[in-house]
Amino acid sequence: MPLADIEPVSRESTAGIIARQLRDAIMNGSLPPGAQLGETELAAQFQVSRGPLREAMQRLVSEGLLRSERHRGLFVINLEPGDVYDIYSARSAIERAAAIRILRGDRERVAEQLDETVRAMAAAAESGDPTALSEADLRFHEVLINASGSRRLVRMARTLLIETRMCLSALQATYQAIEERVVEHNRIIEAIRAGDEDLTVSLLEAHMEDAVQRLVPGASLHSGAAPGVPADGLDIVSDVDGQGNLVVAKKRSAARKTRKPRKR
Repeated sequence: MPLADIEPVSRESTAGIIARQLRDAIMNGSLPPGAQLGETELAAQFQVSRGPLREAMQRLVSEGLLRSERHRGLFVINLEPGDVYDIYSARSAIERAAAIRILRGDRERVAEQLDETVRAMAAAAESGDPTALSEADLRFHEVLINASGSRRLVRMARTLLIETRMCLSALQATYQAIEERVVEHNRIIEAIRAGDEDLTVSLLEAHMEDAVQRLVPGASLHSGAAPGVPADGLDIVSDVDGQGNLVVAKKRSAARKTRKPRKR
């Protein structure tokens, strides 16, 4: 085999493994919104030094899953109404683009993959397992986006789906009948199978709109102003203190800075 055809073995770094496990813990609720991450305890639990742990936590800060409070440490984010609106607005755009690509390709194969996730949703609903239901719900949308064949859509959706998982516990409490969620997803599959682009996009947008109205009463993706998202939570500044500890602070947006009057 020519050496030019040999590719290097991809090995996940220790920081990458820790970041992935922390993402999973945030997604499944083991680290709930507002939970503080203790560096000493986590280093002992992962059996690693603080270096790769800090690197992993910095990755999650840059992804927006952790926030920093100076002199207090790192915390799992709390999703405000503006965050929820923003998540579903972004997802609507991404999943619309993914669905259009699917409809112009092998839509029957994708429909079969989506059928599997809905069967898992139905089984979870029948057994009264809300955790399994939420996982299957999220898997439906993950499969939909992955099936688009777009690495960029997949990459953009990754953090959004983790944040969505944080919303699902609150969302499922708003359904009078769990079967409603199964029916919604089945309708999307039927539209994909039929190759009906307008209906597929309409159903996906309605699905996102319904979630926003349940989680943020009075808000709509289709009309009215979007709830505000705190501007100071978006820009991240990191530094290291005198003890070598990572310090991550949120930088206020220029629009929110106030100039102090000059002393005369």
